[in-house]
Amino acid sequence: MSDAVLEVVVTSAEEAVAAVEGGADRLELAAGMEADGMTPSPSEFVRTREAVTVPVRVMVRDKGGFQAADIDELCATATVLRRAGAQEFVLGFLTPDGALDLPAVRAVLDSIPGCGWTFHRALDHATDRAAVRRALDGLPGLDTVLSAGSVTGVAAGLRTLLAEADRQGEPGYTMNVMAGGVLAVEHVPLLRARGVRAFHVGTSVRRRGWDSPVDPAAVRRWRHHLDTGWKDAR
Repeated sequence: MSDAVLEVVVTSAEEAVAAVEGGADRLELAAGMEADGMTPSPSEFVRTREAVTVPVRVMVRDKGGFQAADIDELCATATVLRRAGAQEFVLGFLTPDGALDLPAVRAVLDSIPGCGWTFHRALDHATDRAAVRRALDGLPGLDTVLSAGSVTGVAAGLRTLLAEADRQGEPGYTMNVMAGGVLAVEHVPLLRARGVRAFHVGTSVRRRGWDSPVDPAAVRRWRHHLDTGWKDAR
């Protein structure tokens, strides 16, 4: 196997089992995928955590989307999830003008001390990506930034992802990059060749989009491609 990390979006314990069967290394648990992913119920998290042994990152997001509609409620829910055993999270909030909402992010982090987390695709909706990255640098527990490089997906944002990968290690670019958002297998070789080692998939491991469950065979195909296809990069 390669050192590539495959993260699969799941909405239930049953999908989690299917994703792991296919070879997922890590899961993102979310609800309401028709709205780009909302916070799942604590009970579904517990079911999922009991069903698999791979890491599970839990989405913290409400109806405000990339803007926090009710930060107090988000913090309360995150606290409940933490007490239920969640150790890894996915979150990220912007202000109405597209800047990082650092107070909202810090408030949630204060509710889940000691936890690792991913800053999700709010980055792709930011007015100034570089400014958001600089503001994120050094926040406790942050180890991953999920991005497609563009609002519309990796196909449009590939050049941005590659350029940012080339800056790895600079201030604002110290966290791991996870490529995701309409990610296709043909994007992988270039990304792998530039040092990107984490990949995030959702609809591409389902037969009919979010209305259908995770297909273990589709996850298995992604696993195989990550383990072998990147070696063809030039």
